[in-house]
Amino acid sequence: QVQLVESGGGLVQAGGSLRLSCAASGKIFTISDMAWYRQGPGHGRDLVASIGSGGTNYGDSVKGRFTISKDNAQKTVYLQMDSLKPEDTAVYYCNARGVNFDEVSFNSWGQGTQVTVSS
Repeated sequence: QVQLVESGGGLVQAGGSLRLSCAASGKIFTISDMAWYRQGPGHGRDLVASIGSGGTNYGDSVKGRFTISKDNAQKTVYLQMDSLKPEDTAVYYCNARGVNFDEVSFNSWGQGTQVTVSS
């Protein structure tokens, strides 16, 4: 089983910055993609950013403000969030896809971390 543990959420004023981290652990043979999603009040879960062999991908609303990066050795993905806006307020979820040592594909989610941006 693959576990994802997120950290770095909190309360910040508009225009501020936060950095989220997500560390993967367990019987991981390889990770193909890692991503951040978010779910705001009354909204579905939307892609924020992803990173993998195909490069990086960002949701339109965060392009130019958020940066995703990954430390392969530590199996950790980061999300640097700058110029935060109140509409960025949401629970942020980490996602990882890959193959474990039993040669079984996994698609795992973290427990979520709250990001609140005050105006």
